[in-house]
Amino acid sequence: MTVYIHRPHTALPAHKVMTGEIVDDILTRHPDHPRRAVLPRVISSLQVDSRYFTRPLDAPTVSGDADVEQRATAAFADAVDLATTAGERALATAQLSRGPDGYADIDAIITTHSTGWAVPNMDIHLIGRLNLRPTVCRIALTTMACAGGTQALVRAVDLITARPGIKVLVVAAEVISSVYNHNDTSIEAMIYKALFGDSAAAVVVTDTPLGPAFAVDSPADTLEYVLPNSVDRYTGRIGADGLHFDSTKAALTAADDVLPALLKWLGPDRIVDWAAIHPGSPRIILETAAALGLQAHDARHSTTTLAEEGNLGGVSVLRVLERTHDDPPQDGSTGVLVAYGPGFSMPALRGIWRT
Repeated sequence: MTVYIHRPHTALPAHKVMTGEIVDDILTRHPDHPRRAVLPRVISSLQVDSRYFTRPLDAPTVSGDADVEQRATAAFADAVDLATTAGERALATAQLSRGPDGYADIDAIITTHSTGWAVPNMDIHLIGRLNLRPTVCRIALTTMACAGGTQALVRAVDLITARPGIKVLVVAAEVISSVYNHNDTSIEAMIYKALFGDSAAAVVVTDTPLGPAFAVDSPADTLEYVLPNSVDRYTGRIGADGLHFDSTKAALTAADDVLPALLKWLGPDRIVDWAAIHPGSPRIILETAAALGLQAHDARHSTTTLAEEGNLGGVSVLRVLERTHDDPPQDGSTGVLVAYGPGFSMPALRGIWRT
């Protein structure tokens, strides 16, 4: 059974923050940092020109001194708002906003987010916001961070294979500005202040085509891989002063370390014409593309996303896939979606572009 992943729709928040503003904020707040002189050069090497935050850079829950409750509450509320906007756009484009029973014509919703905390979770909030049936099937993925959106697509393929005919809505939302914290002073923390952006994306997944789509033939065309002994490479941490994101030096090679598993899964006779690669950094994009036998031009949608919006966490690959719809590959060409996430995990899907 072929599963069709349709055009994602991304919602970006209102506050565009340029990298120069972040550099100025860091240098102002850390005048005695031991590596102050090199920070602008290190941040420039990320090749992120701008990103969008749900709140201004000087807001208490971004560069201010808000506590963990304030940061988590604000992040979750903002994430639900962005997720609602993205979900509404995806449903409207697929003409699924309303079914014969008055509810949106969706049978299952899969959500992913890792910033903020709330009970009930995002899936429950979106049932009312998106006018979903009270009996809709729900899968709520949390703390998957950058791997979340791609992992959710893997689950959608599994769900549709098990229950033919259903329509699945995948929604990813991240407010990563909530981990922008001046109490974190490591060089890695300075990088993350400039790397991440906020957003949400939603996409309809079905077993019948509703337009141009990335077509996945079976669950065998999905991969879930966790690098052994890697739980500490990227980690989230909660403190009284807020949410934090940490990494070890081994994180620098994490993508390289899992690429052999990706290539083994694709097989020796692999043909990859294009890829939607998680825009975690310039190095991650280019080294993944090279491993797949692709040129830098073939990864342009990932590099553009990184430059214009930063690393969007679990939303990232959905955003790259949306850009792919705007500048599509050839009909019938083979593509790969691949993401990387904490500690170090790698979900991926392979399929065919269908117009």
